[in-house]
Amino acid sequence: MNDHSPTPLAVAAVDAIERVSGTYPGRRRVHARGLCYDGVFVPSGDAAPLTTAGHLQTTPVPVVVRFSNSNTNPTVPDGVRAGRGLAVRFLLADGGATDLVSVNIPVFFAASPEQFIELLGALEKDPATGVPDPARVGAYVGAHPTAGLGLQEATRMPIPVSYGTARYWGIHAFVWVDAQGGRHPVRYRWEPDAGLRELSAEEAEGQQPEYLAEELVRRLDDGPVGFTLRVQLGQDGDPTDDPTVPWPADRPEIVAGQLRVKSPVADQEYWAGQVFDPTRVTTGIDLSDDPVLAFRSQAYGVSYERRADGR
Repeated sequence: MNDHSPTPLAVAAVDAIERVSGTYPGRRRVHARGLCYDGVFVPSGDAAPLTTAGHLQTTPVPVVVRFSNSNTNPTVPDGVRAGRGLAVRFLLADGGATDLVSVNIPVFFAASPEQFIELLGALEKDPATGVPDPARVGAYVGAHPTAGLGLQEATRMPIPVSYGTARYWGIHAFVWVDAQGGRHPVRYRWEPDAGLRELSAEEAEGQQPEYLAEELVRRLDDGPVGFTLRVQLGQDGDPTDDPTVPWPADRPEIVAGQLRVKSPVADQEYWAGQVFDPTRVTTGIDLSDDPVLAFRSQAYGVSYERRADGR
């Protein structure tokens, strides 16, 4: 992580997550259950004119991939409608690393850390009903209209047949820097090579609690599981500071490369302790002015310290 010092805002955010979702000692505050896999990323070379980043040139780079369920509770069954994560750590030739963290919704629910904490307050369960008060959630959307799209997407996110049949978005804007110093705003999306396939709610009820991990092992027996990295190129006026607002669908895209997930890592315990941080970038990639993006590293730091302490 870029910054391990806990800020009051980051502490407040993690405290709010715990109030909404509970606390599970030693586990991540979100995406608590996941497994890691070895793989390789094969860049297409199409990104090379736009960024000097080493993993986006022409030479394949090894990666470690983490698929995860977004719940804080590590025992929540895979068959419920919930977020899924695909985090990729690119192991660079110079010994460094850079991370690309993505989820299965295209936009976020808050445009700032303060809004995120406000949303979590709205999502706290009403003691009388045991569920969030819809009026409080509605008031949040009324005060922050662009956040409604992310919440709407969350209610209709698919229950995938496989981690390998879901689409994942980076949700934040980043800035590619080319050899001449030119700056190019971008957004990332992983498209599954196997196509999009999902389960109905009825089909999902019949699945094993951790069917996604079990299915992926069987799928890998037939060969690598692939994803295509598509990159949307922003234009003047496209917001880079607000993860709740998508860019227009007609913005040009390039294929930056292919991800091939090969097999489970040999040391799951080691990788379970790692933090996949979207602010861990490399030369040729800058963070955008998105305040939520910058904040995520601070919140991850608080979560990491608590789980490392067994809390």
